Amino acid sequence: MSQSTADFSTSGDQVKIIRLSDRQKEMDKLPSAMTRRWVMRRKAQVVAAVRGGLLTFEEACERYHLSEEEFNSWINLLDQHGLRGLRATRVQEYRTQPSGHK
Repeated sequence: MSQSTADFSTSGDQVKIIRLSDRQKEMDKLPSAMTRRWVMRRKAQVVAAVRGGLLTFEEACERYHLSEEEFNSWINLLDQHGLRGLRATRVQEYRTQPSGHK
């Protein structure tokens, strides 16, 4: 008889118990850690994984070799402009320009 081990995941003030095998299945659905071409769908998947408690912010940055600033920009663009805000070709339209620049 095999016994399933559990891991504890926290998100804010919530605690979830996740079986390690279930967590691994969900991790396998995420973009590869070797991803270098970030399309909007992949960015949204990683943001959702952090918000859902599958990864911590720090784990996401480390796994995908992202700076905190870059990952925070994905979160902010997604919140402010939805999925389209994560488009690499449109990023200049959504980012705020420093004063004096057009």
